[in-house]
Amino acid sequence: MDATHHMFCNKDLVNPLNSMGMQVSCILVVSHFFNVVLRTVGQPGPIAQILAGLALGPMSHVSYIKETFFPANSMNYYEVVSFFCRINFMFLFGLEMNLQYTKRHLRLVTLVACGGAIMGAIFGLSVSFYLYQELGINSSMTYFCTIIMLVVAYTSSPMVIRLAADLRFAASDVGRIAVSAALITEMVCLLLFNVVVNWKKLNDVPTSFCCIIITTLVAFMNRYLSIWFNARDKNQKYLKAPELLLILFVLLTTSMVIEIWGYNSIIHCFCVGLFFPKEGKTARTLLHKLGYSIYNFILPVYFGYMGLQCDLINVFKSLDKITNAAIMILLSIGSKLGGTLLVCRYLHIPTSEGIFLGFLMNTRGYADLLFIGAAAKQNLDTESYNVLLVAIVLNTVISGIIVSFLARGEERMFSHNHTAIEPQKLEDELRILACVYDPRQVSAILATVLAIHGSRTSPSTTYLMHLIELVKKIKSNLLYHEKENGDFSDDDDYGGNDVVEINNSLDAFTADTKILVHQKRAVSSFPSLYEDVCNEAEDLQVSIILLPFHKHQRIDGKLESGKEGIRITNQKVLRHAPCSIGVIIERGLTKVPGFSQLVSSEGTQNVATLFFGGPDDREAIAWSLRISKCPKVNLTIIRFLLSSSSSSHNEHNDNGVQFDEKEILMSLSGEETVNEIDNTFMVDFYNRYVTSGQIGYVEKFVKDGTQTVESLKEIGDMYSLFIVGRGGRGNSSLTIGMSDWEECPELGTVGDVLASSDFDIHGSVLIIQQHRDAKKGLIHD
Repeated sequence: MDATHHMFCNKDLVNPLNSMGMQVSCILVVSHFFNVVLRTVGQPGPIAQILAGLALGPMSHVSYIKETFFPANSMNYYEVVSFFCRINFMFLFGLEMNLQYTKRHLRLVTLVACGGAIMGAIFGLSVSFYLYQELGINSSMTYFCTIIMLVVAYTSSPMVIRLAADLRFAASDVGRIAVSAALITEMVCLLLFNVVVNWKKLNDVPTSFCCIIITTLVAFMNRYLSIWFNARDKNQKYLKAPELLLILFVLLTTSMVIEIWGYNSIIHCFCVGLFFPKEGKTARTLLHKLGYSIYNFILPVYFGYMGLQCDLINVFKSLDKITNAAIMILLSIGSKLGGTLLVCRYLHIPTSEGIFLGFLMNTRGYADLLFIGAAAKQNLDTESYNVLLVAIVLNTVISGIIVSFLARGEERMFSHNHTAIEPQKLEDELRILACVYDPRQVSAILATVLAIHGSRTSPSTTYLMHLIELVKKIKSNLLYHEKENGDFSDDDDYGGNDVVEINNSLDAFTADTKILVHQKRAVSSFPSLYEDVCNEAEDLQVSIILLPFHKHQRIDGKLESGKEGIRITNQKVLRHAPCSIGVIIERGLTKVPGFSQLVSSEGTQNVATLFFGGPDDREAIAWSLRISKCPKVNLTIIRFLLSSSSSSHNEHNDNGVQFDEKEILMSLSGEETVNEIDNTFMVDFYNRYVTSGQIGYVEKFVKDGTQTVESLKEIGDMYSLFIVGRGGRGNSSLTIGMSDWEECPELGTVGDVLASSDFDIHGSVLIIQQHRDAKKGLIHD
């Protein structure tokens, strides 16, 4: 008897696990097939995964398959597994959330979230009375109506996040509004759900406070755990497995305690992730390890299970059931679309974007299953539950398909608009993609990042991309030993010790400045590495790419060439980039403090922007205007003008030398040899920033390129950074003869002179190229 009981216990344990494993395998295989097929018509992964589940669902009507793969006692196991998956991906979403963007646009995203949710709650309330009678519900009408209101008002943040990633609009303004609004809607709906489910327990206020206290304590504990883990073993790229498991164990344990008390733990997991320290090795490990498993395994299975649980055959057998499901779908779409459009009209958001946001906010997910699952525990029969489930899933599929078609048809909605700095306002967010090939280039890049982040009125977001050369592996003893030394490896080991050094430099920078830099990585051969940079810049919708120069300074001050592949990659990026480019030549290492020591130095550093005319120089001025807000930067604009007989020996200076303001303005507006656009630009710049004393201004009059070079030599020791446009000046008299110095023509005439080993200056150089449309082409010197 004991043996038989033991056998049945084992059977009860193993059979659901086997069936679950088979279902997961089937979902992954079939969803991959659907994904490959539907990609050809532009449908995103989540829709393919739900459709895969819907295709597998009818198999449950075959008696053998139902007994083997859909056992009646498996539901408890599914709930436990879904609980584990849910806490992990909500923790990850909190960790990945762009909190700064949401804070800056809190009113906008809150209104978008409220518009669809409030209208959805009203429509849900209206249809809930009909469904209560039509479905023959025996439970409390108030409880059922509240659940239906939550179902219609809810938006699935996992679905919105995956759609945004798959359709490549996550970095656009519409995408970021949608993700933030979806997360706000989801958290509010789940909070109300907790209140509804625990309404009878509201007298037990201490338990509610205990949940809040637990979340707060875990957030504080994670902060100190993160600091401790980050400080341990600096030579490790990621945390060790026991350290990672400790963080997840704390999350799991506290989530289980909250669930045992009768409250839903999703908000707890999201908040723990949201307030988790975003800098350092700990956050980097969590993002890497959790991100891979969740986006490649857990979410596809989760979307597939949504479709798998639907019994479409049962619903389509009855006209009444079809009618009820159709009413739910139409009211849900109508409410979200109507509410979002009203808010968008109030916020002056274009109607096309409002329609897109409305359908995006109409996607459903796991919380809807929790809502109707709670209703099922209150005497909601299986058939009624299935009608609601089919309505939720089909609603998501319909909205997802419409979103994908709208995304393809309205490409202007997600187009990369901020491709240059000059047209932007100072209040606009500046997105930067900074690239490094090896650790010695990091200091100059981070100094530039610090300078651009110096102003709180000009928000910036920086991504640091480590460009790693992918070397073809050849099986030989020599290369085997090189691999042992870290030059070659698989997957995460590409980059060797360089990755650890870059990580440590970045972590120290974040600790000192409190500036968060998002890390990226590209592993490719040099001939195709530029494609990764350009594609990443397009996806992130950055306004400028920062590239390190292929030469580095030696101890004697001369510049030594590095890998030729770096130079070729830089040249290709300059030709094909979808935005402006900045090339950094690090010099002045023999002078203390140099610009690269901006992070560690306490004093201010003098920076000069050279203006000869043209779009690239105007872009350099626009960049310089932003770094002028940094307390550690003292900026001076040096404008070169063609001298006349009366002004060949005159120089006007706003930094100490007295001058007549009217004379300056006359020279700005009356110089016949300068483009009218440059004149207008500089007059406006002078009136706004120079006359107020915010920025220094100097004019230098020269006859030709030879005098220009002499003037540059005179100021070579005065500034720690020189900023200049790459070209776009045409055949300017100011640079005639300077091309004789030509070593690196990709830097432009002036930039090439400043970067030359024969030209003795002690400051670093930043060469700026403004992005121009391909139709217009690039104008070179």
